[in-house]
Amino acid sequence: MTPPDDLARAVEATLFASDRPLTPEEISRHLGGAAVRAALVALQRDYAGRGVELVERGGRWHFQTAGDLAHLLRRETEDVRRLSRAATEALAIIAYHEPVSRAEIEAIRGVQTAKGTLDVLMEAGWVRVAGRREVPGRPTIYATTSEFLAHFGLSSRRDLPGIDELRAAGLLDPVDDAYALLTGGEDGDRGREPEKEDESS
Repeated sequence: MTPPDDLARAVEATLFASDRPLTPEEISRHLGGAAVRAALVALQRDYAGRGVELVERGGRWHFQTAGDLAHLLRRETEDVRRLSRAATEALAIIAYHEPVSRAEIEAIRGVQTAKGTLDVLMEAGWVRVAGRREVPGRPTIYATTSEFLAHFGLSSRRDLPGIDELRAAGLLDPVDDAYALLTGGEDGDRGREPEKEDESS
């Protein structure tokens, strides 16, 4: 491996010391305005195939454990955060249709969405407030975060699986097609008055 130059070493140290993924612009500001993109690409190449890899998720860069070694680092006991069905559906709708308002999520799901459902997703760091819709009432709209992309191993939302991939993975119910729920139709729910959400779901 070619010895890294001083700039690459500085970029490497900056990323290693950071407690969150960084954009090239943030790294550059930290290093006095240096052009860092070439150094990032070089470091990514140098770390490829090693136990720790440099990855880009949603325009932000960070080091992570190589995916094929994750089982070696998994603790015997894990505190698993399980999302309710309501939260899972809301997250999927936001990911595929962002930015969306709570009312738009409810229109697609066909049931009311409890405020706590969105709070859980924001506490997990996967969903953020993305502003307000410029319509009467100016409702809050929601979008996914770079943490969402990193957690699910996506470089961008373009990497989200399509309907054929979801079916092939067995993630769609052949009777009640979840993708129809995500796209807001074909199941007769379009325009239906939202039902009250079951908080236990």
